[in-house]
Amino acid sequence: MNLGLSAISMLALAAAQADAQPGTPKSQPNIVYILTDDLGYGDVGGLNPHNKINTPQIDRLAVDGLTFTEAHASSAVCTPSRYSILTGRYNWRSTLKKGVLGGFSRPLIEQDRLTVADLLRNQGYQTACIGKWHLGLEWVRLPGAKVSLNADSDTDEASNNSLRNAGAGVDFTKPISDGPTTHGFDYFFGISASLDMPPYTYIENDRVTAQPTILKGSLTGADGKHTRIGPQAPGFNAVDVLPTFTRHAIDYIDQHAGNGKPFFLYLALPTPHTPIAPSVEWLGKSGLNYYADYVMETDDSIGKVLAALDRDGLATNTLVVFASDNGCSPAADFPYLLSHGHDPSAGRRGYKADIYDGGHRIPLIVRWPGHVTPDTQNGDFVCLGDFMATCADIFGVKLPDNAAEDSISMLPLLLGQADPAPRDTLVESSINGSFGIRQGRWKLAFCPDSGGWSYPRPGKDNTDGWPRFQLFDCVADPAEKTNVMDLHPEIVNRLGHLMRDYIIKGRSTPGALEKNDSAKAWQQTQWMNQFK
Repeated sequence: MNLGLSAISMLALAAAQADAQPGTPKSQPNIVYILTDDLGYGDVGGLNPHNKINTPQIDRLAVDGLTFTEAHASSAVCTPSRYSILTGRYNWRSTLKKGVLGGFSRPLIEQDRLTVADLLRNQGYQTACIGKWHLGLEWVRLPGAKVSLNADSDTDEASNNSLRNAGAGVDFTKPISDGPTTHGFDYFFGISASLDMPPYTYIENDRVTAQPTILKGSLTGADGKHTRIGPQAPGFNAVDVLPTFTRHAIDYIDQHAGNGKPFFLYLALPTPHTPIAPSVEWLGKSGLNYYADYVMETDDSIGKVLAALDRDGLATNTLVVFASDNGCSPAADFPYLLSHGHDPSAGRRGYKADIYDGGHRIPLIVRWPGHVTPDTQNGDFVCLGDFMATCADIFGVKLPDNAAEDSISMLPLLLGQADPAPRDTLVESSINGSFGIRQGRWKLAFCPDSGGWSYPRPGKDNTDGWPRFQLFDCVADPAEKTNVMDLHPEIVNRLGHLMRDYIIKGRSTPGALEKNDSAKAWQQTQWMNQFK
């Protein structure tokens, strides 16, 4: 049992489970959730007819499963989207109102919050997280260390100078607390944050596997670019990380294949995020650039994990989810790829960090033999945060009101029984915390700019005199080129009031009112006064 959960939450969940009806599966399926990092929707062959990167393993998964063509992350960057995956709650309800955490940031998931790992462990699952965590850890600080923390802050900590080399104030010999093993996972092997953030060392459960004795270390990609400076363990190299996580995932599957208990493996690959560091054997294989090589190696790693399920006789009773945490990063070199006929955003505007579709529209494929019809596609809205409600629905568990406040079950879609679609509205957010809401063909962005890294960039490109909001008809204008808010003021008014209600009520699903976590200032909600 997760000791961080409140007694009230646990009692509510236990009561719900006692009253639960039998779930859809005849036996509990193993669940393998493979999350890639910064992989674009257009980087997958089965989703982009003009794709120039070979991804045979992901394509095979699509042939064997159901592909969602309107799947979105709740955020266009990684910490927030991971928060929503594991909690079923929109990321902006947490204390992090913009940006991402750093490798030394304090934990973001509240101690009394139910996670999907808690939920599954309470159903008798063995649970493991392998790969990138990036949701904060409680490091033991050395006496007298002065390090800024993220409590009640909306700061983008990865860019905060006071935190770039915060490891100088950390006692790496002491156990880490309030990490994956506190939030429902029996086992953790991974890294604290993105691969370009220190500390550069592996963590197993609650301890580093090697002391980061190189105080001003850095990793290097194939392009020669260096990552942030910080503590590094001797022998820790970027090129080894993807193969290491792949081996650990395969070992975990092999070890749990015959013990009679179902398992949940959350495999959060740190690729093809920077540093772009494909192994030597993959350099040049794409015929494009290092990013494309890295995508191909990532695809191969996914194939190895799927092959382990086949070899161990587990594939027929394993629910596999494949996704990306947000859109493709500009580090992939969009101008070069576009000049060679490849668009990681598959015709949608923007990329990682943006409020535009390229920032948060992601590949999502689900394979579940005997339940999901192979080689099919679905164009209904789904959000990465829907995973938790889906798991609860599979087992007939009613979640307590203070859990998964924004999660809607995808199970009817998986089983081909959804009419109408479970979700008709989804909320998106950018790296600077700007909001967007999509309902039907309409999308309203509560900012005059990208909210991220593409033009027009907030605070860098002049938008004086531009409309405060952006309304797009995503059916007639999927590339989001034309702002039509002046033509449809009634749509702006309706979506503005709906977004305001979602924020004020603390949830977007039916249930008791909940509170959003506080921040020093929530500047991104100043527009709400217009929709009282």
